[in-house]
Amino acid sequence: MRAELWFCIWISFLWGSCEGRFVVEKNNLRVTSPETLKDVYECAIGNFGVPQYGGTMLGLVVYPKTNKKACKGFDEFDISFKSKAGELPTFVLVERGDCYFTTKAWNAQNVGAAAVLVVDDRAEPLITMDVPEEEIGNADYLQNISIPSALISKSLGDGLKKALANGEMVNVNLDWRESLPHPDERVEYEFWTNSNDECGPKCDSQMEFVRNFKGAAQILEQKGYTQFTPHYITWYCPEAFILSKQCKSQCINHGRYCAPDPEQDFSKGYDGKDVVMQNLHQVCVFKVSNESGKPWLWWDYVTDFAIRCPMKEVKYNKECADKVIQSLGIDLKKIDDCIGDPDADDDNPFLKAEQDAQIGHGSRGDVTILPTLVINNRQYRGKLDKGAVLKALCAGFQETTEPAVCLTEDIETNECLENNGGCWQDKAANASACKDTFRGRVCECPTVHGVQFVGDGYTHCEASGSGRCEINNGGCWKQTKDAATYSACIEGTSNGCKCPPGFKGDGIKSCEDVDECKERTACQCSECKCKNTWGSYECSCGGDLLYMQEHDTCISKKTTTEVGWGFLWVILFGLALAGVGAYGVYKYRIRSYMDSEIRAIMAQYMPLENQAETPNHISHANA
Repeated sequence: MRAELWFCIWISFLWGSCEGRFVVEKNNLRVTSPETLKDVYECAIGNFGVPQYGGTMLGLVVYPKTNKKACKGFDEFDISFKSKAGELPTFVLVERGDCYFTTKAWNAQNVGAAAVLVVDDRAEPLITMDVPEEEIGNADYLQNISIPSALISKSLGDGLKKALANGEMVNVNLDWRESLPHPDERVEYEFWTNSNDECGPKCDSQMEFVRNFKGAAQILEQKGYTQFTPHYITWYCPEAFILSKQCKSQCINHGRYCAPDPEQDFSKGYDGKDVVMQNLHQVCVFKVSNESGKPWLWWDYVTDFAIRCPMKEVKYNKECADKVIQSLGIDLKKIDDCIGDPDADDDNPFLKAEQDAQIGHGSRGDVTILPTLVINNRQYRGKLDKGAVLKALCAGFQETTEPAVCLTEDIETNECLENNGGCWQDKAANASACKDTFRGRVCECPTVHGVQFVGDGYTHCEASGSGRCEINNGGCWKQTKDAATYSACIEGTSNGCKCPPGFKGDGIKSCEDVDECKERTACQCSECKCKNTWGSYECSCGGDLLYMQEHDTCISKKTTTEVGWGFLWVILFGLALAGVGAYGVYKYRIRSYMDSEIRAIMAQYMPLENQAETPNHISHANA
């Protein structure tokens, strides 16, 4: 059974098909409207494009009236899915069939789609949408697909199409937050690769990824954030064919470890066993480097070997590999001991371990596709690109435990640079709701100079709270004219715009001057003259008349003066009389008081004229 499995994998290399334990990696799709479809559904992640691992993406679903299978360019039908500023991103709903999945995604991406939802054409378990075989499909565009794609069930697709046909708005939230588990503070990942460098565009893109990703991978490994392990696929030659020319040319250790012929031609060029030997070299370089505490040297060896020892220059051999190993300071004797005897009729412990690791366990399926990236025991889906893979690795960390590299420009995809990511923005205030992180762009109202903006982040955000009028005048109308400035922003309130007195309008886009003179709301007296000004008015009176604003009336300037001085003299004369009277009263009261005091003192010593004599009533009874 085991030999049959590896033989099947060999057939998959030659013919592109194999029945193995392949696990379909999925993410959630949440329909938020209409109400009849509101629920969470599963969808299968495409094996191309850039899934937003660790993040979410909200979009508006569109089902094209023509080119429903997206097998032709939408520009031929003058169709665009590019979102306007403030609009939700567009998710294009297309039907399965007639062309490659990658063709559908590419055609939709070229006219502005943010994601592609492919509706299955049959009621069956979800499958993984894969890239076409190079000899069949045009692979030039594959690495340029940058939008995520998902396969949805026929029943869900039919429901979405029905809702759209009824004129209902369909909103969908693609959620990749749980697509990768994060069991601890370190991310374990594996890269299943091959040393063969002449297998077409897929090998070219694989080598380009290794070169571009090397620096980030080594930093993450050196600082202990990740644990990386390279792996290589080999297959068993069936026992009945061990002595055949095919197995002898493609296998080592008597048919135990085999690889397809690089040119798929047994009569020329390199053989499959040459590929197995170089794979074993790379396995041993990692083993020896890891034992010395420098597992990241594997990246240097692989990139240097690809440059110095390519097949097309006929340098793909042990002699060239040994020179690369020595230049990196790796112990060559330990490498040779690890490789062992390729002609021995015995197991090679390291290649045997590679075959054991290829069989899926737990939630991970068998590795049947090269290259394959496995992160935290889940097979990565998406294009092999530095930014996309880093984003997936960072999604494997728990929140707040991710390394600093996950928050740098190396991770960010700059989704906010084009159309501001479909989020709200105010260029005048230099404010944007678009935030681009390794988890994907999010539309979230910002805080600018300490002032918090509130809103949905997509269609609107407005300054709120104290200081909001300092930021673009709170989004309200403001104008300066005739050296006067007026604003509709009301400081101290959380939001709102109101035209100031003397103006009328919505307070946001415009406030128009009110002509108080024309509307007769000011200067209403018969003698009054009214002149309208911007934001106010001026009242005056003709001739010798003076305008009194508090009474809204005109009075004579002369009369006012005469009356004023006469009134003033009366007041002054009155004050003088009051002073004289008060002084006379004061003098009289003082004199009376002193007279009474003197009389009282003198009365103690002599009778006064007006005081009668007191009779003597002394009794003589006891005399």
